[in-house]
Amino acid sequence: MSNASSNNKSKDEKLIRLLEEQLAHSNQQNKKLSKKLDQSLKQIESLTQQLQHLTKLLYGSKTEKSKYNTPDGQVSLFEDDPSFTDSEHTEEQSQQTISYTVVRNIQKKKRNDSLRDDVEIEVIHHHPDNTICDCCQHQMVEIGGTVVREEATFIPAKMMKVQHIEHAYECRNCKSEASQSAQIKRGKAPQPPIQRSIASPSVLAKVIYDKFAQYLPLYRQVKEWSRYGLDTNDKNLSNWVIHAAHDWLLPIYKRMKELMMFKSVLHVDETYSQIIHRSDGKSGQSNAYNWVYRSVPSQGPLIILFQSSLSRARSVLESFTEGYSGTIICDGYSAYDKIGGITFANCWAHVRRYWLKADSKNGQVGVKYCDELYRLERKFKHLSPSKRRKKRQKYSKPIVDKFLNWIETSPFYGKNALAKAAEYTLNRANGLRAFLNDGRIEIDNNPAENAIRPNVIGRKNWLFSVSETGAKANAICLSIAETAKSNGIDFYEYIKKLLTDLPNIGIHQNPEILDQYMPWSKMIQATCNRR
Repeated sequence: MSNASSNNKSKDEKLIRLLEEQLAHSNQQNKKLSKKLDQSLKQIESLTQQLQHLTKLLYGSKTEKSKYNTPDGQVSLFEDDPSFTDSEHTEEQSQQTISYTVVRNIQKKKRNDSLRDDVEIEVIHHHPDNTICDCCQHQMVEIGGTVVREEATFIPAKMMKVQHIEHAYECRNCKSEASQSAQIKRGKAPQPPIQRSIASPSVLAKVIYDKFAQYLPLYRQVKEWSRYGLDTNDKNLSNWVIHAAHDWLLPIYKRMKELMMFKSVLHVDETYSQIIHRSDGKSGQSNAYNWVYRSVPSQGPLIILFQSSLSRARSVLESFTEGYSGTIICDGYSAYDKIGGITFANCWAHVRRYWLKADSKNGQVGVKYCDELYRLERKFKHLSPSKRRKKRQKYSKPIVDKFLNWIETSPFYGKNALAKAAEYTLNRANGLRAFLNDGRIEIDNNPAENAIRPNVIGRKNWLFSVSETGAKANAICLSIAETAKSNGIDFYEYIKKLLTDLPNIGIHQNPEILDQYMPWSKMIQATCNRR
């Protein structure tokens, strides 16, 4: 009996050990499955946020402005959070009725408001066919006239062939005397912008204006030139633009860059482009880039320069800003960092976008902090740099400190949009504080983004550059176009004057004369100013 009891006890112990091992194995599997489940839930949350963001991009509002504004001008904290747009689940719902009074200034618009005062006026008089009285057959006398309508009449441009003839004169008296050498004088025609070409300054200015101000690609200009009477092709037009840009506009561009390098604050941004024939061996489908550099209004006339490059590497920025010392306002791209002599100020608009993408309560809290800073910036906009700095130190700095402290003490972890917004903000905390210490620094890089927009619009029309030379010509022409427009200059008239004067004044021998042809010079303002 004792042997049987011992055997049973041994079997029971083995069974218990087996069950304990199975339980431990099950617990271990449960832990692994729980870990995988947590990872899957986090991944689902991240994918759900991405789906919401993409859906919002596809079907939602395309503006970053808040939809709902409170009476004091502050934006709604809960603009994009569905939990705040749904009604509360309580028995008694609170209701509030807000009445708005919209005051519109009604201005009587004259019929000719769309025509400038300097437009030529033609008056057409309409008299009766017969001024004999039908009753008594006597001659009728005019008693007045009435203007019944005014209309705009368009007179199409026309092409003209201009022949330059140099006339030669000799002195017959000196010629008759054997002891005298022949005296001959010859008239001299002005030098053309492009040698052995029929393209005059006005034609070149029109081609460049249509491409870089009207964003009309060259191949679409060909038919219009044919209608005017000039038979050409897009290859010829392209060569004209390249020659004009390299020979006469490039010196203006270089002088503008020299002046820009003396500025202590610059906006910088970049966007992609496409160059078919690349020197680096990459495919024409690879992205090239256009960089934009913009000065600030507090430091004199605005200068906007574009630079074409094959990449967006830091070396491109270093080559352009060689010898520059100052502050660059930029986005969070990694190339904007660690360049000697340059301080980088980061963009609060990009920070706000990250928190706006985090479509949650905490995301809206981050947006609120940014909106408070922008509300203050609107108040400080017209102050001098020194006064603006003092106001920022007093009112904006506490908000920035509170915002960054809130992020640091909040548990934002993982790979979701909220964690990315927190990481993006904290990694650029020093650059985001830069605007607090210098009133010349803007709170964001929106001026550069606005400056680069013409390049984006043009890219949608002319699509690509065939060669790097063409891309460089595009950058030069865009630079002069945007700088001219920013200084209130008629771009067409400005280009025509440059291409008329520069070939005949020896700019390479006297480069200082280029200062007279800057868009803000008195001469250019007087001759090429917009009416």
